[in-house]
Amino acid sequence: MTSEEQTVSLVDVLEEDEELEEEASAVLAGSDSDHCSYPQGYVKRQALYACNTCTPKGGQAAGVCLACSYKCHEGHDLFELYTKRNFRCDCGNKKFTDLQCKLCPEKEEENTGNKYSHNFFGVYCTCSRPYPDPDDQVEDEMIQCVICEDWLHGRHLGCVVPDCVELQEMICESCMNQHVFLWTYAAHLAVPGVSEAEVKEEKGTSDQEVATAIKKDEESDADVEPSCKRSRQEAEPDCRLKELEAIAQKRVQSGAVFWPSGWRSKLCSCSSCQTSLRESGLSFLLDESDTVLAYENKGKNNEQRQQGNDPLMSALDNLNRVQQLEIIHEYNDMKTELKDFLHRFAAEGKVVTPEDIRQFFEQQQSRKRGRVNTGQFYCT
Repeated sequence: MTSEEQTVSLVDVLEEDEELEEEASAVLAGSDSDHCSYPQGYVKRQALYACNTCTPKGGQAAGVCLACSYKCHEGHDLFELYTKRNFRCDCGNKKFTDLQCKLCPEKEEENTGNKYSHNFFGVYCTCSRPYPDPDDQVEDEMIQCVICEDWLHGRHLGCVVPDCVELQEMICESCMNQHVFLWTYAAHLAVPGVSEAEVKEEKGTSDQEVATAIKKDEESDADVEPSCKRSRQEAEPDCRLKELEAIAQKRVQSGAVFWPSGWRSKLCSCSSCQTSLRESGLSFLLDESDTVLAYENKGKNNEQRQQGNDPLMSALDNLNRVQQLEIIHEYNDMKTELKDFLHRFAAEGKVVTPEDIRQFFEQQQSRKRGRVNTGQFYCT
């Protein structure tokens, strides 16, 4: 291997580590790592875990918040569920016969508003396989459905995964078929896919005609005499969904559907549609802040604010160059050893707790004192 290949390899490793750190910050920084989220009720969105040690397959599905995964389930076999919406921490309720929550012991026996899936037993997708799957040799990304929040392999979606998928939301075929009105929206709003060539337009409508139909209510108001108009508060706006249905633009109703950024704002919010969404448990589709991307941005902003107040960086600015180089050298050594330390946890599927990190740094201090005692110093 040439030195150039080694350099490229190291850059790739560092970039991959940075991406993992950013992803972890995006998911975890939006949740509280010190306090159980139970008192907050059904949290709009939070990082969740399922404990295979306390609630193994065959038992009742349960989920615990980030703080409880650290404080109450240290050393347990945990499944990372990424994020779920409208969930209340189960830790210590009747589903945990031998465990009491250390952070919030006073809890109801059951959270009836929680929704569970096979994810809580460590399996995902329509193939019901674990992730990572030791028996799967195919490199494939997993994408979360907006509605059921299951994670599906790209190859099991029944469609071609579009570019820039990280900026788009996906609804799986099962959820599309369960809520058939979404196919009407898909024909007009969804990201064009491989099946787009099969879309049939019964009336040959153009994009301009679609936009005109959506704005029909506003245009019709201009043709009515002021004395005949009802006030905005009294008038019921036309149903955007019915207008799109009338256009009769069709889309092949198979495979998962990908939606572009901002698509939720184009859904009809008339009183009838709001009632239908509420009865179907889909009111969150009208809330753009519900998206995983919005949650991740919140986590990243929290992380940036914390870094902006970093006293360590302020202290470094006051040191001379020799002192700065010494600290950087020590930092690089520590970072390498910390990565090796964390990789062992990843290989065993364990969650790193604050106690683990404390022990790591105690070992670092012991080794540093040992180097000083033996007269080993770094030259600059």
